[in-house]
Amino acid sequence: MNSTESKDSTPDNTALGVAMIGYAFMGKAHSNAWRNVGSFFDVPAFEQKVLVGRDAGQVAEAAAKYGWAESATDWRSVLERDDIHIVDICAPGWMHAEIAIAALGAGKHVLVEKPLANSLAEAEAMTDAARSARDRGVQSMVGFTYRRVPALALARELIGEGRLGTVRHVRAAYLQDWLSDAQAPMTWRLNKEAAGSGALGDIASHAIDQVLFLLGDPVTEVSGRLHTFTAQRPGRHGLEEVTVDDAAWATLALASGAIASVEVSRVATGQKNSLKLEIYGDKGSLLFDLENLNELGFLDATVPVREQGFRRILVNEPEHPYLEAWWPQGHIIGWEHTFTHQIRDFLTAISTREAPSPSFEDGLNVQRILAAVEESANAKSSIVQLSPSTPTEGA
Repeated sequence: MNSTESKDSTPDNTALGVAMIGYAFMGKAHSNAWRNVGSFFDVPAFEQKVLVGRDAGQVAEAAAKYGWAESATDWRSVLERDDIHIVDICAPGWMHAEIAIAALGAGKHVLVEKPLANSLAEAEAMTDAARSARDRGVQSMVGFTYRRVPALALARELIGEGRLGTVRHVRAAYLQDWLSDAQAPMTWRLNKEAAGSGALGDIASHAIDQVLFLLGDPVTEVSGRLHTFTAQRPGRHGLEEVTVDDAAWATLALASGAIASVEVSRVATGQKNSLKLEIYGDKGSLLFDLENLNELGFLDATVPVREQGFRRILVNEPEHPYLEAWWPQGHIIGWEHTFTHQIRDFLTAISTREAPSPSFEDGLNVQRILAAVEESANAKSSIVQLSPSTPTEGA
């Protein structure tokens, strides 16, 4: 943004131009959300202007398939365009910091996939840039999409209303099996330089963010362990070294006195994409499994013991978060809808000039916990003390 531009970077009476960087797995999910959000939610006018990727032919093909008006291979030149107001970063983690900081400096609103960065230093630099840009009316958000699962948004409401009483214990397990075969090929996600970490950054970040989102309770102590079960995998140059973890375990102490256990794995045979959450309070409990994302288990411990038991809440009523925009009750939604909700919330924040959530500060908070898990693991089971930092109010 140059010195002649308004403090508010959102143009009046102009469709917001969107550029997205990255077109693989996450790029496809985000593109689907951009393409459909306006059909279900009242959001500011926007245009899918340009999709950016390194391979000219492949990105052009993806742009045509996913609804983008054009494609490009140089993200820096895209940031110079006056018709681009939003940059959605779906590139690998090692690119997040450079692109996000440049985009914020250019006055573009930024949405970046989780985890915020590959390192704590990069996350801190991104957060500083976001804080400075916010003073100029430029918004930023990190993509922890599971905050947009209606059942988890409802769980947060129930906890906030005191339905569980004092929360004592949380269990979070995110289990996958796509690396359970030792002959599964090497990918960039198994290289520390590109990915930052393995299961820790990829899926433990989601589990930890849910603990923070649901409870609004800062983490004060961390202990952790990391493990790589398959140290070499077949690649383009024969067997290549795996330099990240396959699985991670952590115990988190929270400021309130609650304890959270986190377990993640990409070698849990038979588990495809299972994020399980259990929250236990003195007046009730909640159960959730991402593989049944329209359901929430709730036990009310305030009723007589003879009436107690977990009951299934089918979360698809118009009174439930986000669901007034979708189908008649009884018609379930899916994983891809969380990205649509995310785009809706980000566009709404830009329009209302309210800070979106989760913020880069929230992403940095998760990054600090991930770094503490790694520090503890490297020190062989030591406890790492953290200074409390209350998460930003969730959306």
